[in-house]
Amino acid sequence: MTIGTSIFLIALGAILAFAVNATVAGISIQTAGVILLAVGALGLVIGLFMLSRRPSEADGTAYEDRPLYR
Repeated sequence: MTIGTSIFLIALGAILAFAVNATVAGISIQTAGVILLAVGALGLVIGLFMLSRRPSEADGTAYEDRPLYR
């Protein structure tokens, strides 16, 4: 899950949890919104963690370009 998808899920969950007053038989829209909020937040944390673990040239751990030998 990308960071953009996580932010979208958080926004959609917040809308469903706090702004929608409609009722649907068999499902609680507010509960679905809270679940989407939680999944989006978890995805955002995991996405940011994975982004911070990516090697970069600044810390010297980047992969070097090596010539191809045939």
